[in-house]
Amino acid sequence: MYFYEIHEGDDEMGTQVIVAHETRYQPLDFLRLVKQARAKVLDRYEEDTLTEGIAAELERAHGFTYVSDDRLTAAVNVSDNELETFLTATGTDKRSIYISLDDTE
Repeated sequence: MYFYEIHEGDDEMGTQVIVAHETRYQPLDFLRLVKQARAKVLDRYEEDTLTEGIAAELERAHGFTYVSDDRLTAAVNVSDNELETFLTATGTDKRSIYISLDDTE
């Protein structure tokens, strides 16, 4: 299984999704598929974000598996502190957000 990332946003905040496929695509071939999917869903995706719309289209049209939050079986927060290592909430009403922080400010 091979994994591919699609993300949108700027340097501070954005969304990303992971899709998986049994075929190992060359990066430019994957880019071509993403651009085709983007063109198809840009004005009509029903998902919350463009990245999710593209991932869903890749799943429908090309057999990718979209590793969406609602497919997570378990999520664990880890820390060097034992008390901060615990199961976190999962499900369709929960969202993963990634933020890049600049430590120099």
